[in-house]
Amino acid sequence: MSHVILSAIVVGIGATLAVDLWNLFLKHVFSIPSLSYCLLGRWLRHMPEGTFRHASIAVASPRAFECTAGWIAHYTIGIVFAVVFVVLSSADWLARPTLLPALLYGIGTVVFPLFIMQPSFGLGIAASRTPNPAQARLKSLGTHAVFGIGLYASALGVRYVCMTARP
Repeated sequence: MSHVILSAIVVGIGATLAVDLWNLFLKHVFSIPSLSYCLLGRWLRHMPEGTFRHASIAVASPRAFECTAGWIAHYTIGIVFAVVFVVLSSADWLARPTLLPALLYGIGTVVFPLFIMQPSFGLGIAASRTPNPAQARLKSLGTHAVFGIGLYASALGVRYVCMTARP
């Protein structure tokens, strides 16, 4: 069982890395900026004081180590999502990864930014208070689809390494 959890953690790191590469691609090719994970960290660093929602996270007072906290949270969230997916789909999926369940799960995780993070950041439900809500929603959906593809690709990589490492 421990190898399944370790594999799921590696898959989560790989899927989150896929998201980061996707966001770099969007930034450099289409000039579409990504969420600053420093703002994620700022949001989290305000929570111990009891502040969970902001009128605008961008103008909320900065917190020490917010960027570090944001990046750690970003990868931790990706790992947790991957572990939950593996638990829901069973270890058999890790042994024989398929794209469709991972893609659908990745797309399903978009509910968290749309209905929790964005409203808490002061962006409104599903980015309704942003200058271009449709673009923001599409970007969130695409990013989470990439996460799902990343789950699949990373699981293939883990499977390959595990198969070639056997004596």
